[in-house]
Amino acid sequence: MSIETEADSAPRAVDKPATRESMRARGWTLLGALLVLGTLNWAWAGKAWIIEQGREVLVPLAPLDPRSLMQGDYMALRFALADQIEHERALAAAPSDPDGAAHEGAFGRAPVTLDARGVVALDWNNPQPELVLRYRLRHGRVWLGTNAFFFEEGEAERFNPARFGVFRVDPRSGEAVLVALADEAGQRL
Repeated sequence: MSIETEADSAPRAVDKPATRESMRARGWTLLGALLVLGTLNWAWAGKAWIIEQGREVLVPLAPLDPRSLMQGDYMALRFALADQIEHERALAAAPSDPDGAAHEGAFGRAPVTLDARGVVALDWNNPQPELVLRYRLRHGRVWLGTNAFFFEEGEAERFNPARFGVFRVDPRSGEAVLVALADEAGQRL
């Protein structure tokens, strides 16, 4: 038998401020999660549009390091066009992009022309370029979209003849997405 005291039989007060704070925290957490997911979805949709609708171009590349044991198989990439942009920016010979990419993480736009196969060539002096490619400064170097192409383990031999990065480019913004590698003839590997 238990003896009930007056304190035990009294109704318990609900801690309303703690409940409000808990609800407020949950609301902010949910809002933050929705913002993050919305932003990721927006970015993904933009890349998907470029892959589907963007103009396909070939950018000459130079493979660097073919393997990474920590990340699986991949081909590290460096584009001749990026080196050319760096060189001409250093000489202040980039008249159509005078204030682009002035600091780490900044974007610039490089005007290019395309040959009959779709291979790009830098053309700073063209006031009406056929296309522009957006680039970014990372670690003091010019980056065109990416610096690596990942492939399934054991497929390295298939990509050894790669001579071009196949990009899809948004004709309005110049944003480029690497979609494949191609051989000397421009055929996808």
